[in-house]
Amino acid sequence: MAISELLKNKLALLPDKPGCYIMKDKKGRILYVGKAKVLKNRVRSYFHGVHDNKTTRLVSKIYDFEFIVTGSEKEALLLEINLIKKNHPPFNIMFMDDKSYPYIVMTREKYFSVRMTRQVKNKKDEYFGPYPSAQSCFDIVKLINRLFPVRKCKTLPKIPCLYYHMHQCLGPCFQEIDLAENERYRKQIRKFLQGDAKEIIDKVKADMEKASLNLEFEKAQEYYEILQSIDHVMEKQTIDFKDQKVRDVFGFYADKGYISLQGFFIRNGKLLERTLAIQELYEDEMDAFISFIVQYYQDNMVPSEILVPQGVPVDLLEDLLQTHVRIPIRGNKKALVDMVQKNAKEAHDQKFELALRREQELEQANQRLSDLFHKEIHTVEIFDNSHIQGAFNVSALVVYEDGKPDKSQYRHYKLDTYRSDVDSMKEVLYRRYFRLLSEDREFPDLLLVDGGRQQIEAAKEIKEALDLPLTIAGLVKDDKHTTRALMDESLQEMPLDKKEPLFFLLTRMQDEVHRYVITYHRKLRGKAMTRSALDTIEGVGPKRKKELLKRFKSMKQIRQASVEQLEEVLPKAVAKSVYEAFHSVNDS
Repeated sequence: MAISELLKNKLALLPDKPGCYIMKDKKGRILYVGKAKVLKNRVRSYFHGVHDNKTTRLVSKIYDFEFIVTGSEKEALLLEINLIKKNHPPFNIMFMDDKSYPYIVMTREKYFSVRMTRQVKNKKDEYFGPYPSAQSCFDIVKLINRLFPVRKCKTLPKIPCLYYHMHQCLGPCFQEIDLAENERYRKQIRKFLQGDAKEIIDKVKADMEKASLNLEFEKAQEYYEILQSIDHVMEKQTIDFKDQKVRDVFGFYADKGYISLQGFFIRNGKLLERTLAIQELYEDEMDAFISFIVQYYQDNMVPSEILVPQGVPVDLLEDLLQTHVRIPIRGNKKALVDMVQKNAKEAHDQKFELALRREQELEQANQRLSDLFHKEIHTVEIFDNSHIQGAFNVSALVVYEDGKPDKSQYRHYKLDTYRSDVDSMKEVLYRRYFRLLSEDREFPDLLLVDGGRQQIEAAKEIKEALDLPLTIAGLVKDDKHTTRALMDESLQEMPLDKKEPLFFLLTRMQDEVHRYVITYHRKLRGKAMTRSALDTIEGVGPKRKKELLKRFKSMKQIRQASVEQLEEVLPKAVAKSVYEAFHSVNDS
């Protein structure tokens, strides 16, 4: 491919030092971030030689690049990962879309609690996990809080709550408790979370038998259900590691321009399996694998040992993660790494064809859209409105970049008093594009309105009023409310073949903007429907409302409170107003 003078000049300036490079498109958007031991060699390799179709597609979009020199390969890797997390480049591998796994945390406080979390924050607390699913993590926390009378609330109240009266909490909020007993519970919970449930099972079985002998069959049934729950949450694959270490095992398989990454998490002899990702590959497979592991541990606990396959730069990982990284040669550990590698290959083989087909269809849809409008189309914005008989009038915007939703750019809008769908469209378009204009920001390559002639005319009116550099099109529906054509600004229809990829892409866009606007609409309606009577009483603002609910726990208890009880929280005049407001409602 021909290289622009700009790129030629910048390539000549590249140093033979380690660092990061940032590839950008014509609009200055970051396409890809990479690291290199030698910047000069790595960056030049993109513009010389033969590449596969995907890398060729990336290179064709590169208009400019920047580079940052670092002192070492380690510094380059850390900088690369921080830039990826900050900018979310579309051609980079990202760990699970920046999501983290659930853990169970047992706090180090004197009156400790046990709860689920996705953030490993306080190193003084004890963390157990990660768990393969949020549901399994939730079930375990629920079971622990049912079995042990430990603190349930995040902040201690001043009066005993329902859990105390149900004998599921010792009540440290209002009385001194036996700290030795509390610590005994802590040790039992720790053993349970480490996979040793024998002590708890024996106790529950003894309680069940005692209840049966006393003819307390309902209580016996409750203990039986607890035993069933324990069996359910403890049922995991067991492997034979006598040292009971906390260790993670990673592997990968790369082929045909895609990489499949797999991780096994071993906790106290229990194996939690998790397929991590299969993604397009635009860099050296080992670089992608290392980047992936380091990204994962930015949001998750680092175990005492990590096992990886042959060829991985162990010293670099150990330096970055400050833990033991091993390449096993024989035995159970080698068999486990081989199993992870095999799983990665199987996942790759199963998902590759589907992933490839989807990518090809997306490319075809994007190319077809560009051909229809005789220009390169990368960014598409689409709007939709929602209301109920003019009430809760809202609009939403979703943004697609190269056929993929960019949720960081989604927006929703509360609109003025409803007049018509056309007026709503004009209002939201004016607000959106006046802001882009005033902030000197990039405009989309295509504005799609969910409608035909009227909506396009409305969009054109705003375009002309603000003198906007916009290309506008509408989605025309048939009598069954199914999209049948695109309509351009001159109101000419461009029929869509329901078998072509572009039709399915436009349908996904419509469904997504409809889902987003309806979700926002329901949220506003829900807030309005749940407004309490307190919101209408003079003298009761958000702070006093919060204090009332903290003291009385529910609207029902506030309604039943006397003026004297309300005065414990409110000034006398306000307390009287609250009492009269509720009792005038009851009397009517």
